[in-house]
Amino acid sequence: MHIEGVYAAPVNSAFVSADDADQDGVRIGVKRGSAYDLYLSRTLRHATVVRGNEGVDAFHAEGLDVAAGIRQPLTAHVSQHAELRLLEPAFMTIRQAMGTTKERHPKTTQFLSELVTELVASGFIAEALRHSGQDPTLTASPAV
Repeated sequence: MHIEGVYAAPVNSAFVSADDADQDGVRIGVKRGSAYDLYLSRTLRHATVVRGNEGVDAFHAEGLDVAAGIRQPLTAHVSQHAELRLLEPAFMTIRQAMGTTKERHPKTTQFLSELVTELVASGFIAEALRHSGQDPTLTASPAV
């Protein structure tokens, strides 16, 4: 699966794209300890990360400039707040993966690789995402 990290900003903000958020004085609300907290803490050069239990809660409570989050929940939040909009493109992609230890027999790793390929190709992953209320387009191609 690929999970995107995106920004939300007020509709009247001067931000045109996600890249515009990394400016001096810009404060970005993030969920403390999330993957995008770590990513933004490492990559932002000018903006300040403000951590909270939820990024959107910190954004609203502290009057921040931008909220960061996972695309699906942040899109849902924006749909309920007409004063907000998403900034495109996504600022990061979180690539989900499956792994095993190096000590496994080569046939085991081959089996796992083939299994993931089969689950993606058959539509099983997309259907499992749909069944759980997630976007089936999150399905990624298996890495070989």
